[in-house]
Amino acid sequence: MTQQQSAPPGATRRVALVTGVTGQDGGYLAELLAAEGTLVHGVRRGAGPLPAHLEALGDRLVVHTADLLDPGAAAALVREVRPDEVYNLAAESSVARSWEEPVETALLDAVLPAAILHAAASTTATGGGPVRVLQASSAEVFAGAGVTPQDESTPVVPVTPYGAAKAYAHHLVQLHRAGGAFAVNAVLYPHESPRRPARFVTRKITSTVAAIARGRADELVLGNTAARRDWGWAPDTVRAMVAALRHDEPLDVVVATGTSHSVEDFVAAAFTRAGVAQWRHLVRTDPAFVRPNDAADLVGDPRLAREVLGWAPTRSFADVVGAMVDADLAALDA
Repeated sequence: MTQQQSAPPGATRRVALVTGVTGQDGGYLAELLAAEGTLVHGVRRGAGPLPAHLEALGDRLVVHTADLLDPGAAAALVREVRPDEVYNLAAESSVARSWEEPVETALLDAVLPAAILHAAASTTATGGGPVRVLQASSAEVFAGAGVTPQDESTPVVPVTPYGAAKAYAHHLVQLHRAGGAFAVNAVLYPHESPRRPARFVTRKITSTVAAIARGRADELVLGNTAARRDWGWAPDTVRAMVAALRHDEPLDVVVATGTSHSVEDFVAAAFTRAGVAQWRHLVRTDPAFVRPNDAADLVGDPRLAREVLGWAPTRSFADVVGAMVDADLAALDA
């Protein structure tokens, strides 16, 4: 592992370790923590230039490069940094890709959290100070429960390799918590932003719709457009993570808006934002894009987050889709 930037000497402020710092959530979380004065140690898997929003953090961010498929590398970082807080966001986060790469998904989404939890417990036990750990759990752990909406008491019944790996980590957090560790499951429902990678269906929709609106594409090809998801705004989601990890007591908490929309609703909102009124003939379904065991409706009940953490989303569904379309249109126009 290599350290890309150095921390300011003599720093005594709160220290946070964020895995997956170059991802959508990792970037927003690093910005939020740095803005409040926390020294952020971010972990990424590959080398190369940092995104501009991370470069802008300067010496408020220390970046480490580590092979997160090797659980020992992450554990060593926890012991080296001795953070006050660990936010484990690193994961294979594509459900579709988890069918293609089940072993890598298991290593990143199940084995890596196990290593981090154990290292945090060891660091705390050896006098390194209490280390709080937040695991980015997922609504996909509830996909087979047959309950709508889902809350913290919903049975964990995954139906995909991604969901199964996340479920293992989810249970492991609870086991460590029962043993006295400060470990939190933030059960994240889908959350979007202009930083969402292109491999996700939401970004595929907004980027293709923008291209159609600018005359650079002819059609949008999708799989199951009837599937319903509870889509939120990524910066809102990372606010909930921080609130959950800093709560007086460790807990599991659903982070959701409480309202679901279909993929077709997402498509309609995107075309509306792009100014394309007649769009249905531009959308084609292809069975090749239909995921196995796709949950019909994942919608979370956010009452605990609202009542205990004082958290609430700040952007509507239309606002979230609109921000993504605007960014994709701007990129094309540039």
